[in-house]
Amino acid sequence: MSERVTVGRVGRPHGVDGSFVVEHASSDARWFEVGARLRAGDTELEVVAARRAGGRPVIRLSAELPRGTLLEVPREALPPTREDEYYAFELVGLEVVEEGGRHLGAVARVDAGVANDVLALDSGVLLPLVGACVRDIDLGARRILVAPGFAEPD
Repeated sequence: MSERVTVGRVGRPHGVDGSFVVEHASSDARWFEVGARLRAGDTELEVVAARRAGGRPVIRLSAELPRGTLLEVPREALPPTREDEYYAFELVGLEVVEEGGRHLGAVARVDAGVANDVLALDSGVLLPLVGACVRDIDLGARRILVAPGFAEPD
């Protein structure tokens, strides 16, 4: 797994001072506070100005970056999760198996939903990330066990 985690991306400019809207921003606002340190490729930058516009973070960094540049933090800087909590990026790539042994695919991404998040598998299957569907997540074994009946049969 990567040693860094993406917390946003350089978006459209906001004003004329080099500030920009952070696209796909983490819900953890501390990454976008003045003094926070972010990585862009091999460069570490500091947030030198921060505000919100339309509910989205707007920041200026200690150096300008091209639009689309990923903003990252070291994985070890993330707050620890509680039991039965996972970061979405930890689930990507895990194999998904139905109780009874049927292989459904691997998690391609985790999509935010209105009522709950959704596991989007590389096979095209979409599974709700709810207790009735997801029986067990085993990061060590890189496997998610799901209840039968949530995926169309082959």
